[in-house]
Amino acid sequence: MYCLEKKHKEEACSLNYINREISWLQFNRRVLEEAQDESTPLLERTKFLSIVSTNLDEFVSVRVAGLMDKIRAGNTEIDFTGFTPQQLQDKVIIMIEQLVADQYATYARIIQLLNEEGLIFTAYGELTPAQRREMETYYLEKVFPVLTPLAIDKSRPFPLIRSKSVYLAVALKSPSDAAGKEAYIALVEIPSNLPRYIEVPSRLDQERRQFILLEDLIKQHIHTLFTTYTPLTFHTFRLTRNADLDLNEEEAEDILDEVEKVLRARKWGTPVRLEIENGFDPFALELLEKELELESQFLITNEGPIDLSYFMSFANSIEGYEHLKYSKFDPLYPWEFIKTDDIFSVLRGKDVLLFHPYESFDTVNDFVQHAAADPSVMAIKMTLYRVNGNSQIIRSLNRAAEAGKQVTVVVELKARFDEAKNIEWAKELEKSGCHVVYGLSGLKIHAKMILVVRKEADSLRRYIHVATGNYNEVSAQVFTDIGLFSSHPEIGEDVSNLFNKITGFSAPNQWHYLSVAPVHLKQRLLGYIQREVENALRGRPARIIAKMNSLSNKQLVDELYAASQAGVRIDLIVRGICCLRPGIPGLSDNITVRSIVGRFLEHSRIFYFENAGIPQVWLSSADWMTRNMDKRIELMCPVLNEEHQSFVIQYLLLLLSDNIKARQLLSNGQYVMAHNEQPPCHSQSEAKNLIVRKNNSFPVQNDGIIPLVALVNTNGSDLIQ
Repeated sequence: MYCLEKKHKEEACSLNYINREISWLQFNRRVLEEAQDESTPLLERTKFLSIVSTNLDEFVSVRVAGLMDKIRAGNTEIDFTGFTPQQLQDKVIIMIEQLVADQYATYARIIQLLNEEGLIFTAYGELTPAQRREMETYYLEKVFPVLTPLAIDKSRPFPLIRSKSVYLAVALKSPSDAAGKEAYIALVEIPSNLPRYIEVPSRLDQERRQFILLEDLIKQHIHTLFTTYTPLTFHTFRLTRNADLDLNEEEAEDILDEVEKVLRARKWGTPVRLEIENGFDPFALELLEKELELESQFLITNEGPIDLSYFMSFANSIEGYEHLKYSKFDPLYPWEFIKTDDIFSVLRGKDVLLFHPYESFDTVNDFVQHAAADPSVMAIKMTLYRVNGNSQIIRSLNRAAEAGKQVTVVVELKARFDEAKNIEWAKELEKSGCHVVYGLSGLKIHAKMILVVRKEADSLRRYIHVATGNYNEVSAQVFTDIGLFSSHPEIGEDVSNLFNKITGFSAPNQWHYLSVAPVHLKQRLLGYIQREVENALRGRPARIIAKMNSLSNKQLVDELYAASQAGVRIDLIVRGICCLRPGIPGLSDNITVRSIVGRFLEHSRIFYFENAGIPQVWLSSADWMTRNMDKRIELMCPVLNEEHQSFVIQYLLLLLSDNIKARQLLSNGQYVMAHNEQPPCHSQSEAKNLIVRKNNSFPVQNDGIIPLVALVNTNGSDLIQ
């Protein structure tokens, strides 16, 4: 009887949570909805189709692969959301299949609309004779030389199939073959170093631009690769392998060598998913399934070209169709730095808060560049997680080291799918004389921070930058993030101590302002939530607003449930994964959850605690996930300037007012558009206007921070002031 009651209790408890993998797939569906939204400019819709594909690739190669590993290991444990690995895998695969089907239905519609706009993806047979001759020349000169047919027979075993590369499976017959003899199979990899799409020259109609896909061009000339055989069928396929490989950090003598070994091993990762073109040859498919040892449920048939990620480069390459793109957006250079060449003099007088992409990332580049060139700067320390190619910051760090400054760069080699790029950066930085630290065993270094130590008069002063996002000037144009510049002595000391902890054996006894994971960040958050509970029980103002990418840590979710039951008003802005169910009577009545998906990727982590009318605002590199709290070095930094606090609060309220791009999470786990009777509010467009007003109106007098209760009407609706 006890076991039965326990089982019922566990089942009821599991209904209080949304599974992480299911929630992630719901997020990717929200991305697909942007591709389906007719109010989104057409070429931008193609980009969202591309993002859906790349997101799914990572999900399959990491999360689905992880479920497969658990199942092979015989794991039947039920997680806190009520699923065994096998049950979750079955559920996830069904969701993926439906998502892909909807993606390709959307693709068909977008292709039709592109055709109407004169951007035409055409079949080879629809080209004129003159166009075919030009395409044949292109093939023979630029494509044929790099193709390698891979025959499969007794003397030539089944080749290595690269993960996420597109291949042709070709069934062939020899003229000497007897009737009924099985076809030969050969594979041809579609070169990834050539453009996936090719513009067909057109001299007759300048208003129509025609394109063909690279694989279609190769199909039309497949006979050139098999001159003594007759191609019978040729279809594309694509394999996704397990990319979540274990790194043996405990026994590794050199973490750089170990990461390089893992990258090599990733080529041989266990097959997870096989995508095939519609109409795929049955004999060729049977061979692939046998050789790859793939189960049938990981087979997906696509009703269109395999891998739509090429749409991103396609949309970016199209010029002259501005009406099919988002309006041009030029980020502002912050007013605090416009009229000076001395960033450090500004920071001695005030903190500066930056909102990307509304404000320019050039400010961060300039900060590092000035530090590298300034003869008074003694040392520069910086963390790098994901860096863009041709990085100005890397060049500045190199120059600083070559000039004799002490430059320490913490390069996180374990940043998934950026490992090879980060290894390259690390080696380049070492060559210029930088001290490069390759992370810590068992922990990823995800904190975003820069420390500049400058000699001034008879003392040294620390200047710092901490941020919610990566030091990547490309992603800073499309990710919403916040960065804080400061010369606050105690915050500077905290950042300095954190670097010492990472690079040496230092263990600070106390932190003045920063909260650091995995030391005590989660405990601080739990404490702040509990403080709101105590305030609510005493009848004091109690509210939490938390903006993040993901919320999946069960302990934090449970504490938010407890706060809701105590009467704390909680508004969560969670772009992606959310395991919390809002609006459950008696459990989460006072919690709302919304996700904003739009032109910019909502990436900033901002936490607001009412604190009985004395608000606290925090910026963080950490989402509320177990990995961030327990397995990464993260930081949370307060916004101390009262004007900045008020501005961040207005920004949060703006996000909560969005009724154009926001989706509301219901208690049943479904997301619906957050339409209401309030005036239309597109938060990302309004945020840009908010930043413009900030830069046009500052400096201003402010008598102090505006408590959040003062920004709320008596009827409960939020005001943006």
